[in-house]
Amino acid sequence: MSTISEFPAPDKKQLRQRLRARRNALSAREHRDAAHAVARQLCRTAEFIRSRHIAVYWPNDGEIDPTPIVERAWQLGKQCYLPVLHPIQPRRLWFVLWQRGTALYPNRYGIPEPNPYREPRLAAPFLNLVLLPLVGFDTKGGRLGMGGGFYDRTFAFKAGDHHIPGHGPDLFGLAHACQQVPALPIEPWDIPLTAVVTDRGIVR
Repeated sequence: MSTISEFPAPDKKQLRQRLRARRNALSAREHRDAAHAVARQLCRTAEFIRSRHIAVYWPNDGEIDPTPIVERAWQLGKQCYLPVLHPIQPRRLWFVLWQRGTALYPNRYGIPEPNPYREPRLAAPFLNLVLLPLVGFDTKGGRLGMGGGFYDRTFAFKAGDHHIPGHGPDLFGLAHACQQVPALPIEPWDIPLTAVVTDRGIVR
C-alpha cells in the first residue's frame, strides 16, 4: 500500500477522490475488522463512557460502520441519534432518536434516516458526543468530508465568539488509518474535531 506522503498538497477535490478510492479498495473483511477495532477503542474513552446522548450516522461509501458502537451504546442504556436533513434550513442537520425498530426512510441522497416528525429530536448543542464520518483527517483536528458542509454549519456554534470551551458535544471522527494525511487545507468555517478514532489508535 502506498503511504500518505503521496498526498503532498493536492486540492480538496483531488484529495477527496484519492482517499475515497483508497477507502473503497479495502476488502469487506477489512471494513468489518476496522469497524470493530474502532468500536473497542472508542467505547473505552471517557467521552463515550460519560455520554448519554450520542449522535451516530448511517455508513455510506466505505465509511467506518458505527453499528458495533451503537449496539454497545444501546446495551448501556445510552440514546443514539441519526442525522436528518433539515427540511427548511439548507445544509443543516437535525438529530433524531434512533432505537431498535425505528423505521428509516431514504433521504434525497439515498441515506436512511428516521422520520423527524414521528420520533423525538434533540438540538445539536445538547448532544454529548457526535460521531462523524470523514474522507480524510490530519493530526490537528482537520476533517475532510464529502464537501456538503452539513456538519460545519450545524456545529458552527462551537466556534462562535460566545462559545464556552468544554460545553457542547465532543466531535469524534471515525476513520480508517489509511485516511490520515500530513495536513489538510483548512477554511475559516471548518469546525475542528476533538479526536479521530481509527482502527490503529486515537488521534487527539
